[in-house]
Amino acid sequence: MPDLIPVTVLTGYLGAGKTTLLNHLLTGTHGKKYAVVINEFGELGVDNDLVVDSDEEVFEMNNGCICCTVRGDLIRIISGLMKRAGKLDGIIVETTGLANPAPVAQTFFVDEDVKAKTRLDAIVTLVDAKHFLTRLEDSPEAADQVAFADVIVLNKLDLATPEEVAAVEAKIKSINPYAVIHKATRGDIPADQLLGLNAFDLKRVLENVPDFLEEDSHTHNEHLTSISLSTDKELAAEKFNAWIGHILQTQGQNILRTKGILAYKGEDKRFGFQAVHMIADGDFLAPWKDGEKRVSRIVFIGRDLNRPQLRRGFESCAA
Repeated sequence: MPDLIPVTVLTGYLGAGKTTLLNHLLTGTHGKKYAVVINEFGELGVDNDLVVDSDEEVFEMNNGCICCTVRGDLIRIISGLMKRAGKLDGIIVETTGLANPAPVAQTFFVDEDVKAKTRLDAIVTLVDAKHFLTRLEDSPEAADQVAFADVIVLNKLDLATPEEVAAVEAKIKSINPYAVIHKATRGDIPADQLLGLNAFDLKRVLENVPDFLEEDSHTHNEHLTSISLSTDKELAAEKFNAWIGHILQTQGQNILRTKGILAYKGEDKRFGFQAVHMIADGDFLAPWKDGEKRVSRIVFIGRDLNRPQLRRGFESCAA
């Protein structure tokens, strides 16, 4: 099977510095070739073959927000890129600052052609250190973008005081305790900290998230919560699938991200599970080590989550 091309979704609220960061990535001396798909609001259509002053190819989608009208455009552009797959080291999709990144991420699960040739590498969210706390008060999208992130770039440090930066960092961790945070001044961050990370790959969840086991619950003003659950009872796969399917169908609009490492009865490999809203994916990962305690863990990040109900449901999946 050919190697899948890694796709990085770059998001962040208006003015967080996405374009500046993208320019650093495109002009850096990393020796790799990336295709870039940029989505901005605007009526002006720009030719898909627009090339900027770098070796990268840039495709613009202008007829609407990527999270609503142009998933078809995204699939078409990526399908076109796949025809010369050997020449690309990766694809970067920059969403408009108003976008919820979930539908972009879901594209890599729902379209079979895209899924067969690409893999979602990471959702990278830029956060403006000076204005983020204000944005949270008036824009739920700002919180959503942080909640979905695998990696967060806390940007514009030169414009904020150390106290402001500390407050923003604390707020980020309260929304999404599981993302890796990097700090930057003008989006100047090494490409290898953002690209080719396998951060959306469940094989890396345990490495990236040492506190994945911690049972904790964080809330903020939008009722956005992260809930971690664990059980040392082995799970029945059919029970878990029925339960999580029901949860995602009935509450998926409020559940932004789900990640889990599960111990199924009768299986020597751990099962990795993840979902973006209602769209779920999973696979068997590395075997459990000899003597290792087989603990199933699952994390939900979303709005108005009912912790006791989720806990009871998860525990009812025991074999």
